[in-house]
This record gives sequence, structure tokens and C-alpha cells, in this order.
Amino acid sequence: MDLLFIADPLESFKISKDSTLAMMRVAQAAGHQLWCCQSRNVLWRDDFVVADCQALLIKPSSTTWFELGAIESRPLNTFNAVLMRTDPPFDIEYLNTTWLLSAATRQGAKVLNNPTAIRDHSEKISITEFPELIPPTLVTRELSAIEVFHQEHQDIVIKPLDGMGGMGVFRVGPDGLNLASIVETLGENGARTLMVQRFLPEIAQGDKRVLLIGGEVVPFALARIPQGSEIRGNLAAGGKGVAMPLTDAEKNVAERLAPILNARGLFLVGLDLIGAYVTEINVTSPTCFVEITEQSGFDVPQFWLTALEKALV
Repeated sequence: MDLLFIADPLESFKISKDSTLAMMRVAQAAGHQLWCCQSRNVLWRDDFVVADCQALLIKPSSTTWFELGAIESRPLNTFNAVLMRTDPPFDIEYLNTTWLLSAATRQGAKVLNNPTAIRDHSEKISITEFPELIPPTLVTRELSAIEVFHQEHQDIVIKPLDGMGGMGVFRVGPDGLNLASIVETLGENGARTLMVQRFLPEIAQGDKRVLLIGGEVVPFALARIPQGSEIRGNLAAGGKGVAMPLTDAEKNVAERLAPILNARGLFLVGLDLIGAYVTEINVTSPTCFVEITEQSGFDVPQFWLTALEKALV
């Protein structure tokens, strides 16, 4: 198969743990032809959505680990699959790319995750579709609503809707110290919507990333465990990643959501759980393939490729 990866610049990859690179390696090993471009290289030209892309060869060297061919302009519908792996933020240019990719799907391109599904799916607000699975949650711009929520729950977490890697996440305890200042700063004095949730002490056991692939559940999660006095388990915020089998409660939640999300065209999903509570449903470019594989022995990239090949039959 010809597989086009729309990704960040290859030079920026963290080759020791990059999930997109793990996908590329396993696909190449299976005999598939890799192609790559950035989102800026996707364009509408001559009545088609095309990519100015390059053939990609993954090499064993850790220094010069890739080799690129000449730039070619190809309609997206000439690839067996187009894999959208550009990292957030989900800004206006990310949105523009999803609109172009939606046009490509109308021309017969197979894009994973489906761009319309990505666009319709806020990674944070989407959890409100499943209120019985989430902690007490408030979404608002209003400081007064957050103050009432804090009075009710005492210990809360506040975060922006467009953050990633734990950026901008604050905990406010029973004393309410700096609550107004935090809300005013994060919310830009009411210009930006925030999510507020009851603090979950289960975070001490980790913020767990559960991967859903092709409607199936990877049986191991990566628990991202906060270190020291930090409340954030995100690896980017210094959390320690520990792979562990899913608990029965986690498996039940994941197995409930996997077929629902897959039916919408969300082929690869990163479900975030604290305890058995769903805190985020990540669909832009979920990670943790390498960490789970190395620590558990369960081959996540091969699991992904098998599901992909099945989906493309």
C-alpha cells in the first residue's frame, strides 16, 4: 500500500519514542511504501486536493534515520490511506487542513482519523457526551460559575480547552488561593472558555492513556504518574510513564467507547482516564505506542498496522 503521513517536520521527531515513527517503521517492514508531507503541503489544485509529498525511507541509523525522494504532487485519493499525524494546537490552520482533507474524502481519499470527525470532536468537551463516565465538570468563561463550583467541590482543577501536555493546568484547594487570578489569567478576563473539574486523588496512581485502535482496546495503558509535588502526570510535565494492564473498570469504560468512536471515523483514539473517570478523548495525534510496547511486550505498532490493513480491505 501507499501510505501518506501528514506530520510535523521529520527533524523534530523524538526518535526514541515517537509514535508516528513507530507506525512508519512497522508499515515499511511489512512492505508498504511510505510518503510524507506537512499540513502546509496539502492544497487544492486543478480541482483536486493534492499533496506535494516525498517518498520516505526509514533507515536504521539514529543520526540520519530517514531518506527522502524528490517532491511529487499527488492527489490524496491516489494513496491507500492518508494518516493525519500533525500535533496540536488545533488552531485555524489545523482547521483549514481538516477542511481540505474533508474535500479529499469526498473525492474518494481514505483519511484516518476522519477529518470531519476530528473537527467535530473537541478533545476536552467531547467527554460531556458521556456524563456518567466523567468527574463533576464545568465548562464556562464565567468566574462566578467557577467560584460556585469551587464552593461545592472544594478541590478543583482548571485547564484551558486548547492545552496539551499539561500546559496551563492549575489545582485550587479548599482555601481558594489565587482562584480569581488563575481564572482571569487562563481565561484572558472572560475571552476564553475553561474546563473545571473536581480534583481526583486517584491521579497519584497515574493519568492513564488507553489506546483505542480500529474499535479495539489495547490491553495495556501507560500510567503517567506525577512526580514530587506536581499534580500533572503528563510526560511533557515530568510525569513518569509506567505501562500496566487495564483494570476491569478501565477495560469496561474503554470497551464501551471504542466501537462508538470508531464508527464515527475515529480510528485511533487516546483515552485519558484517572481512576475510572474519563478526562479527555484525544483524536488529533495520540501517542504512547513506544512506551507501552517497550515496557509491556505488547506490540502496539503491529496491532495498529493489523487494524489499519483490515480497515482498508
